[in-house]
Amino acid sequence: MPVSEAVSKQLAVIPNSTIRFNAALSSYTRFGIGGPAAVLVDTAHPEAFLMALDVVRSASVSNLVIGGGTNLVVADEGFDGVVLRYRGREIRQEGELLKVDAGAVLQDVVDFSIAAGLRGLQTMTGIPGYLGGAVYGNAGAYGHSIDEIIVRVHATDGQQVIAFDNAQCRFTYRDSIFKCQKEWVILSAEMRFEKGEPCELAREAQEIRAIRDAKYPPSMKCAGSIFKNLYFNQLPPQAQRQVPSNIVREGKVASAWFLEQTGVKGMRVGDIQVAPYHANLIYNDGQGTAKDLAAVIGELKARVRERFGFALEEEVQYVGFESVPA
Repeated sequence: MPVSEAVSKQLAVIPNSTIRFNAALSSYTRFGIGGPAAVLVDTAHPEAFLMALDVVRSASVSNLVIGGGTNLVVADEGFDGVVLRYRGREIRQEGELLKVDAGAVLQDVVDFSIAAGLRGLQTMTGIPGYLGGAVYGNAGAYGHSIDEIIVRVHATDGQQVIAFDNAQCRFTYRDSIFKCQKEWVILSAEMRFEKGEPCELAREAQEIRAIRDAKYPPSMKCAGSIFKNLYFNQLPPQAQRQVPSNIVREGKVASAWFLEQTGVKGMRVGDIQVAPYHANLIYNDGQGTAKDLAAVIGELKARVRERFGFALEEEVQYVGFESVPA
């Protein structure tokens, strides 16, 4: 449902928030791609965010909650609805427990935990985005994921705030209940760490950061890996037979391996480029469009499906598309 003048007026008077009309979503996504949102409401105050969410949901207006925009692919036509962004970023420490607002930049949380001598997030250094998005997608790296330290997640449906314990979050590989039930929006998370030595944690993080920055330069307009890795035992038999045993790690096979076998490295459509050194990395090399990005993603999926008999699953989320790349 389009945004009415009445709804716009209700949103405009919410205190401690900023409202923008026809806001270019390319400015709010890591790809730097996407048309305008009819309305964008930005706030660092939980009360203001809850008020805005209640307004749009009560009026049945099309709405979308975003964080750092790391994994968003926004259509060139944009989004004809209200985009809400929550930027509350307070970090509170209680011994080995951190209570963190969903709008906190993930790297800030990593740095805070390292300085405090808390082990558990150091392997996620360099991962862009907000904490809320990391919890939403169960982000991880180097054999660890954020669900390992989550004690409790506070989320709202616009009417009430409920605490989800770790089990209720239903974390799986790059997934959580919040991906399946999008009416629940993450407001904050509580994480319990192990004690560690700050210097040792910093050294580990620096080594990981050097590797990550070489693969995904901070200035690169990309979402990191496009596709999820695959569990070997869930692959069809014809695919399993083609996978060398030495590339199966912790029961998973990197999507990049399957993509490499289909010759996609270096593929380019317009300014959308598959990295010549990493088949699971697609980036915007200039003025790329969502149409071209979707075309490249669709081509990569088609090649793997034809060669190996299964469909790759994206880590990215599509906004404003009538259909996702097949």
